[in-house]
Formats: sequence, C-alpha cells, structure tokens
Amino acid sequence: MGLVMRSCLETHMNNLPEANEVILGVDTHLDVHVGALISETGRLLGTFSVETNNAGYLKLLSWGQSYGLLRRAGVEGTGTYGAGLTRLLQDHGLEVWEVNRPDRSKRRLQGKTDPTDAENAARTVLADSSHAIPKTRSGAAEAMREVSVVRRSAVKAKTQAINQLRALLVSAPQGIRERLWKSKSGDCAKGCARLRSLGDTPLLAALTIALRLLGKRWLALAEEVDELDKTLEHLTRTHAIRLRGQFGIGAQTAATLLAVAGDNPERLRNEAALAALCGVSPLQASSGKTVRHRLNRGGDRSANNALWTISMVRMRDDPRTRAYVARRTQEGLSSKEIQRCLKRYIVREIYPLILADLAESVARC
Repeated sequence: MGLVMRSCLETHMNNLPEANEVILGVDTHLDVHVGALISETGRLLGTFSVETNNAGYLKLLSWGQSYGLLRRAGVEGTGTYGAGLTRLLQDHGLEVWEVNRPDRSKRRLQGKTDPTDAENAARTVLADSSHAIPKTRSGAAEAMREVSVVRRSAVKAKTQAINQLRALLVSAPQGIRERLWKSKSGDCAKGCARLRSLGDTPLLAALTIALRLLGKRWLALAEEVDELDKTLEHLTRTHAIRLRGQFGIGAQTAATLLAVAGDNPERLRNEAALAALCGVSPLQASSGKTVRHRLNRGGDRSANNALWTISMVRMRDDPRTRAYVARRTQEGLSSKEIQRCLKRYIVREIYPLILADLAESVARC
C-alpha cells in the first residue's frame, strides 16, 4: 500500500510542471527582447533577455517551457520588432496575442523598464484583456503591403522632386524659365534632364546641375511608380478578384484593404471588427440629454483613406450612391455624417469579399 501511494505521489510530482500553466510576456526591441514569465495566479517567476535571432528566440522558448506548460504569450510589436519571434512561437504551437503598450498614466505612476513592460504584457494575456491576433505576414496580403509601402514613399519623393524643380524655375532668369517651364510634369522633367549648360557663371552652372539632377530623379521615380503599379495590378487581379469586381475599387485601394486585413482572416471576427480596424465604426458621443455618434478617428488611417477614395468615386459616378446622398442630405445629415455612413456600408459590402479572397489566396499558396 505504501509503495502504491509513493508511486502515485512520484507520478503527481513528475506531472506537476506540465499541469501548471505559465504565461510569457515579451517586450521587443531591435537588438534585445526581454521576456517575463508569470504563473496562473499572477506570480512573477522570472525575466530573461535574449538577442534578436533564431538562437535567442529558441532560448527564450526553452526558458519559458522549463517552468511549466507554456501555451500563451503576449508580444509587443508583433508586426515590427517582434515579427520573427511571433512566427517562431506560432510554429511551436503557442497562441500569440498582440499586446499594446501600457497607457501613459500607468507608466507615469509605476515607471517603465523593459522587464516591467514584459510582465505587463504577460498580465494582459492572463487577464484576457488582449484578443488581437497577430498578422501572419506570409502571403499575398503582406506582399501587397510591402509594395504599397515602397510605392507610397516613391510617390512622395516624386512629388517633392517636381516641386523643388518648379521652385527653382520660378526664380530662374526669365529666358530659362520660359524655355524649360512646361505645364506637364513629365515634359518639364525631361527638358531639365537633357540640360547641358545654361551659362558660364557660378549661378548658372549650379542651376544647370540642380535642374538636371532633379529632372533625372523625377523620371527615375516615375519609372519606379509605374513598375510598382503593374505589380499591384497583377497581385490584386490574382488574389483580390472579388474585391476588384466592385465599383470604385482599384488596385491601390484593394491592396490597402487586404494588407490591413492580413493573411489570416480569422483575425476579423465580424464586419464590425473590420469597421473598427479601418476607423469607420460610429462611436458614442452622448452626454446628458444629447444622444449622438461621432466619427472614429482611430484605426488604420491608410485603410480609412482607401474607403474615403471608394466613397468619393461612388458619390461622383455611382447612381445608387448619388441617390443615397441626396436622400440623406434632405434628412439633414452633414457631408461628414453621410461619408461616415457610406464608409460603414462599404465595409459591410466588402467584408465577405475580403474573407473569400483571403481564404482563396491562402489555399492557393
């Protein structure tokens, strides 16, 4: 009898570390990640720092598993500094939650250190107050995001180049201005790129170099934008067929919306979640006897801008949308309120299309 009890006790002790769940929280940085481990009861078990490479990620995982059953982790910056760690943890079967940084008032009261932030990330998961699923960043949606990021910077630099070129021409000698100033940006840049010499004086020699380089820069950036546009067109025609079939949705807006949704459609529980993600969900702004809603200024602003573009195109060319705007205007709604309603209705329309396109894209990949 005593041997049986001792055997049962030893079995229980051997299974105890696996039965006790532990939760990992990670504060991510460029060169070092700091992890903190807490128990089911919220007791801090320890902290651990690792380098940001696969060897360091595996050390962090092994360290956490040595304390018990590790199934959940809260990570700050899953789409930036913590992207590599997030992928490794998910590959090892962990549920990874995206954790926002603590609010500023809490930081002012409690102070800030990397171990503290890591512990707060773990406690957020323990309290079940973090439900954001990280993007997988491994499919067509991530490819669209990368191309869109590069295109956005190229367009900005291209606009800056032509503005600088025109500013130089405005203050240039009248003869040079009349010779090189063109209403079309492409013609103006081509003329400046072909310059050889405007004169022998230091001013004219410097102006020649500045105009020629700006012209060549604009032309090079224009080629980049054209190539990126072709890439987005191909990606959206291949992986966003349903979305592209809707009125007013082009390659850039479709790519932006799919990139915001991510490659794992299970992140979007319903259309309200997508509306909140795009910053078009109506927010309560009631007080006292006043009952009203206001515009949502949160969410992803690039997705909000994409919905704004779609709504503007439809308000201009879509008969059904024009009739809706006229009716709501007669009811006394302002233009901002009408636009907010339109963007919310667009989300309702495209939500099942985004899910279908993403599911098909994942199955294809």
